[in-house]
Amino acid sequence: MVVLDLFSGAGGLSEGFWRAGAKFAAHVEADKYACETLKTRAAYWALKKSDNLDLYCDYLLGKVTRDELWSKSGSIEKSEVIHKAIGKDTYSDIVKQIHTNMDENRYQNIDVLIGGPPCQAYSLIGRSRMGEKVHNDHRNYLFEFYIDFLHKFKPKIFVFENVPGLKNAGGGKYYEMLMKALRKEYDVPEPEIHNAAEYGVLQNRKRFLIIGCRKNCKLNMAKFAPKQGVNPFDGAIVGDLLHDLPPIKPGQAKNGKGAYSKSPSEYLKKSGIREDSFNILTHHIARPHNDRDREIYKIVINKWNQENHKLKYSDLPKRLINHKNTKSFLDRFNVIKSNKSTCQTMVAHIAKDGHYFIHPDEKQARSLSVREAARIQSFPDDFYFEGPRTAIFTQIGNAVPPLMSEQIAKKIEKLL
Repeated sequence: MVVLDLFSGAGGLSEGFWRAGAKFAAHVEADKYACETLKTRAAYWALKKSDNLDLYCDYLLGKVTRDELWSKSGSIEKSEVIHKAIGKDTYSDIVKQIHTNMDENRYQNIDVLIGGPPCQAYSLIGRSRMGEKVHNDHRNYLFEFYIDFLHKFKPKIFVFENVPGLKNAGGGKYYEMLMKALRKEYDVPEPEIHNAAEYGVLQNRKRFLIIGCRKNCKLNMAKFAPKQGVNPFDGAIVGDLLHDLPPIKPGQAKNGKGAYSKSPSEYLKKSGIREDSFNILTHHIARPHNDRDREIYKIVINKWNQENHKLKYSDLPKRLINHKNTKSFLDRFNVIKSNKSTCQTMVAHIAKDGHYFIHPDEKQARSLSVREAARIQSFPDDFYFEGPRTAIFTQIGNAVPPLMSEQIAKKIEKLL
């Protein structure tokens, strides 16, 4: 199964297809740090295939440099990643590089096209923040380039992923344009909104999936039903994601070999987030907080842990309220509810502050560490993100949960 991955981000969608045995013609991504993350993950899969993960572990432990990791894992895997923003000025160069990659790897065709354009202009939150500017945002039309790649490479199947708000953005005109273009050469069943929780992700995360099959391929799309309907890890709770990570204070980090405080929970093992044999903790670093924020965090944590009640901003002591319009900030602070089967949606805003993602332990009184956020998105602990903390939080918040994409990818592989 040869896959072309557009608007790749850090590779949450790619990760699922890697697990399903896919080979990649290319990952195309505009962000520098996300591209570096993709290269490192491509190196991981190349080394895993050659049974040489010791080199990858040495990288996690700081024993080899990133350039050494990339060079020793194979130049072909590294060239999969194309660091370019998709647009009119870059389209032909990107197509040329994809063809070069295919020739080097002796790939005859692209079997699957995956990806989804940046969704800020389609999301309800994004539209409200941008106001009238949203109508002139070029990202509204990035789906047209997805269509161009689709018609150029003619894969058997495509997966178009985005936010639920896509259907109604611009009064529905973008969705109509998209569906009309997709259905010219592809059979496309009526798209559905999928919740990552139905795939075993311990998070309430709704995504809009459009999946289609080329009309002359004669694949039975009626049998393709990626939606699980029930959580395959029934009984798991959000606390299962956190229990083996050592306590840390704001601004503190605990990483390295043997840094875990406990053995992995059953959920961590069954979901593949942390295997018994894996013992190198990375990215367990918390952002610093001032005393005022920590005091608020403790109040929010106690309100939930003791009363099972979510605190509103207006409920805080007046001395801790610094916004006059309290109605606009009612949900400003939110704790991760460790006793529930799902938590709130992980979003890229966590890169700006962690107020909406507070750790449930009052003694720690902090927002989530990078690794905790990655786990909520179902990224495995051996997944290493490149870049500064803010850039990594953005990569995590924008990603498709790998546990979700893996199940979609395996059903597509079976269908092919």
